[in-house]
Amino acid sequence: MGLHLSLAMDVKDFQIIGDSDLLIHQVRGKRATKNEKIIPYVGLVQRLVDRFQEVQFKHIPRNQNEFPDALATIASMIQHPDSKYIDPLKIKIKDQPAHCAFVEVEIDGKPWYVDIKIYLEKGEDPEGIIINRKKTIRKLANGFFLNKNVLYKRTPNLGLLRCVDFVEATRLIEQVHAGTCRSHMNGFC
Repeated sequence: MGLHLSLAMDVKDFQIIGDSDLLIHQVRGKRATKNEKIIPYVGLVQRLVDRFQEVQFKHIPRNQNEFPDALATIASMIQHPDSKYIDPLKIKIKDQPAHCAFVEVEIDGKPWYVDIKIYLEKGEDPEGIIINRKKTIRKLANGFFLNKNVLYKRTPNLGLLRCVDFVEATRLIEQVHAGTCRSHMNGFC
């Protein structure tokens, strides 16, 4: 998903960091991929990597990569009745990036993030803003990223969340609750 998002954002140079030295060598074509379950994934990554101008691979040992290590720990805690069986991993690639939104109705009819977007676009404060609000906007702008006309919020794990207005957020929530994006994993509605 990160490769697809980067391509959609017209990223030219890309660095891939992984904790599996073997997988990195397989994607680079320096080692053969023998596991039938990961052959399609390696092939997909190889095709996507070819679309960048420059790609670097970097190996980080698992003990220095806390997030994937935590995921591996959780995965190792799940027991399957047949210990020799591994559930296949099914990944569906969507044409659109994932969206995350928590919004309220805008009083002035403008999106909640309009001042931050203006600041990032022009490099100057929006007109008619008081000094305390200007300071707040400047501080908040550090946590956002503007790509073309789309504003993203940076997350602590270096992910990007697309900022949406009330109308788009409502549409997305209706799609999720209507089952467009499948049912909720834990059954809550």
